[in-house]
Amino acid sequence: MDLIDLSHTLQRDVVAVVFVNVLLQQLGLPVPAVPTLLLAGSLAVTPGHAGKIAAAAVLASVVADWVWYHAGRLFGYRVLTGLCKLSINPTSCVSQTESRFVRWGLPSLVVAKFVPGFSTVAPPIAGAMRMNQWGFLLAAGVGGALWAGLAIAAGWVLKDTVRDVIVVLDRHIATALALALAAAGLWLAWKLWRMVWFRKLRAIPQITTADLIAAMQSEHPPLVLDLRGPTMISVTGPIPGTRAVEHEQVREAVADWPKDRPIVTLCACPEDAGAVLVARELLRDGYLSVKPLRGGYEAWVAATR
Repeated sequence: MDLIDLSHTLQRDVVAVVFVNVLLQQLGLPVPAVPTLLLAGSLAVTPGHAGKIAAAAVLASVVADWVWYHAGRLFGYRVLTGLCKLSINPTSCVSQTESRFVRWGLPSLVVAKFVPGFSTVAPPIAGAMRMNQWGFLLAAGVGGALWAGLAIAAGWVLKDTVRDVIVVLDRHIATALALALAAAGLWLAWKLWRMVWFRKLRAIPQITTADLIAAMQSEHPPLVLDLRGPTMISVTGPIPGTRAVEHEQVREAVADWPKDRPIVTLCACPEDAGAVLVARELLRDGYLSVKPLRGGYEAWVAATR
């Protein structure tokens, strides 16, 4: 079956195809949804048909967001571990997303679909932060409608162009497949390079919870920087003897601390990413002993129960 026949087949089941495609993409599977929405918009016969396609896309988007919201509500920040390991920038995956919520509140969900990496991570953080469910669903619905509606409308307006592209691709299908495979290979290579880079970044001395507890009870305890977000700290409570600080304010937080005194960084990040990043920055600034807490906040909780 060639691309033209495939587009005719898609036209018969376009609403169902869009629903499944958007649902899988918003649940986190690496299946692009925007090209499908553009094609679906170009295949819409009437404005009412386009409206049905948009409704299917919005429903699928909200269902996926609702699933992630409740995952965050049930499992808290732990659900983000797997998601942020897939993030292009795992060192800021949780902290930057939470800071957006603190700064913008529910309206951040309206723009989440347009920010790469934010759309999948945002709903579980909203659940972990115990955002109002009805407000969350409303904001997620509005954001999904804008995201899907713009793509479908673009496909509707550019339907002749989309069909011309399909004809060209159909004539040069082998070349198109080769380019698609090359692009996928480059993307995979970049992800692998980022993974190797992050493994090298983590290769610095760390401190265990047992050693940290003993050090905090000594005559000269280290300064422990709690890098968890303010909302998480308000939900789970502060850690006695630590100094809560956001990533952007670390240098101000340690300005009064002698550079030969030990510092420990702690976060609730996948693979201690945020704590490692801050430790690296402080070591570059001339602080002599900066160590991330191995296992982060979860390890601390497990050791102090």
